[in-house]
Amino acid sequence: MELVKRLMPLILLILSCLAELTMAEAEGNSSCSVTLGGANMAETHKAMILQLNPSENCTWTIERPENKSIRIIFSYIQLDPDGSCESENIKVFDGTSSNGPLLGQVCSKNDYVPVFESSASTLTFQIVTDSARIQRTVFVFYYFFSPNTSIPNCGGYLDTLEGSFTSPNYPNPHPELAYCVWHIQVEKGYKIKLNFKEIFLEIDKQCKFDFLAIYDGPSTNSGLIGQVCGRVTPTFESSSNSLTVVLSTDYANSYRGFSASYTSIYAENINTTSLTCSSDRMRVIISKSYLEAFNSNGNTLQLKDPTCRPKLSNVVEFSIPLNGCGTIRKVEDQSITYTNIITFSASSPSEVITRQKQLQIIVKCEMEHNSTVGLIYITEDDVIQNQNALGKYNTSMAFFESDSFEKTILESPYYVDLNQTLFVQVSLHTSDPNLVVFLDTCRASPTSDLASPTYDLIKSGCSRDETCKVYPLFGHYGRFQFNAFKFLRSLSSVYLQCKVLICDSSDHQSRCSQGCVSRSKRDISSYKWKTDSIIGPIRLKRDRSASGNSGFQHETHAEETPNQPFNSLHLFSFMVLVLNVVIVATITVRHFVNQRAYYKYQKLQNY
Repeated sequence: MELVKRLMPLILLILSCLAELTMAEAEGNSSCSVTLGGANMAETHKAMILQLNPSENCTWTIERPENKSIRIIFSYIQLDPDGSCESENIKVFDGTSSNGPLLGQVCSKNDYVPVFESSASTLTFQIVTDSARIQRTVFVFYYFFSPNTSIPNCGGYLDTLEGSFTSPNYPNPHPELAYCVWHIQVEKGYKIKLNFKEIFLEIDKQCKFDFLAIYDGPSTNSGLIGQVCGRVTPTFESSSNSLTVVLSTDYANSYRGFSASYTSIYAENINTTSLTCSSDRMRVIISKSYLEAFNSNGNTLQLKDPTCRPKLSNVVEFSIPLNGCGTIRKVEDQSITYTNIITFSASSPSEVITRQKQLQIIVKCEMEHNSTVGLIYITEDDVIQNQNALGKYNTSMAFFESDSFEKTILESPYYVDLNQTLFVQVSLHTSDPNLVVFLDTCRASPTSDLASPTYDLIKSGCSRDETCKVYPLFGHYGRFQFNAFKFLRSLSSVYLQCKVLICDSSDHQSRCSQGCVSRSKRDISSYKWKTDSIIGPIRLKRDRSASGNSGFQHETHAEETPNQPFNSLHLFSFMVLVLNVVIVATITVRHFVNQRAYYKYQKLQNY
């Protein structure tokens, strides 16, 4: 009886710890781990405001027994602003548990409105919070939808310099449960100015229900520059040539929606004119302030072909193809030049005099070395000005599966067998059909910087390797094949560099037409139209197997989320329980040892 009295406090402590552990498990599993939907639940959409406590690990599963997908929108998130994404986040999984494929992760650092879509009729999201004692609020809205059905005029792609778009049904009420995305992309060098003429959406301080989200870039993962609702008329400006606009609506309170327009703004400061030459076109930018001296805003400017009109924004832009719009092509002294003229539209035939200044802009691009040199001449009342511009030939090199050169090898590194036949093509990207590509020199090296040692496959148009075969001239393509090899006493990788010449196809005396000629007979060091391309690495298949695939790897990490939450509170309670068991065992053993010692050594009394 004395033993029971001594052990009673410890027994009570143990029972208390067990109760605490049981309550903690029940709280982690039942208070915020919920299945939403189900066979008996008729609702196809739901909105929830989640108030979260510190150190929580909550899981929700959404499911319905019908063949539809789920779209979930976290339109308002208030998490720990100082917390890391590892310790406090929202994770969304495709399926019935957190063991399914991860669709995405959200934390306080994200700068967008998170939207996720399931592949089937089930979706799971998990929210983990850290120990900071602050208010946390997450607004979640989800609904079921059919991926194969669409709302007319709901989103699209806009690629003109200016345009307009509206919400579906505008000015009538917008549809419910709509998610529309408009991608706006204009030419490089421009920014986008977006102006909302009207916005009439459900009013809410945090814009949780119906809202417009504007992203500074080509997708909804770009930086969010605005989330608006209610009745406002804001203006936004992109930092690049792309902008994304999203309209999201819920199941109630539909109003007129919105009407918007956009214009393009040339990003650089142009005092007068600017010329850029590329492989397929000449690009001329003319400042509108410069044209004011001629009482013109650019509408009356034209090329030699008057049907080719400029694009008007805050500048006037001509995009002149090398083989159109009246462009004149001239070949002389190992050089190709392209010329066009910009003038004002012709006056009325009945007019015989003018008091207006006349403008003539002569645009000229000359192909030189591995770049193009642009010249622009401006004549106004016998005053000539000129500007220079630089560009480069646009070439690329790739491996192909066979001598048909139809299917490109996309694998990098390209793993091959020793002595396998490889097919290589160098491509010139230009709109001029009268050019041909000639392979002058192709050499291999074990390093990407083409350092020593090197090995020539082609030199001065001649094959230097017994397995190398150079194909005949074929327009914008230079082609050859060779058998795979590796360098001795060196790395297993092989890189290729090809120097190519670009010639006029009608010139039968050009270097390209001469084919294999030794350099001693014809020096091309001063040849004007030349460029080079590099490709690689090539590696032997046995090197991959030996190294365990040293190429690019796509690695998927399984989500390490246990089925039952086990947080720091559980661990503490468990440790207290173990400690108490040890103490009880120790006291019990000592008690029985003392009892045995007492009975063993007690002296008998003398009577």
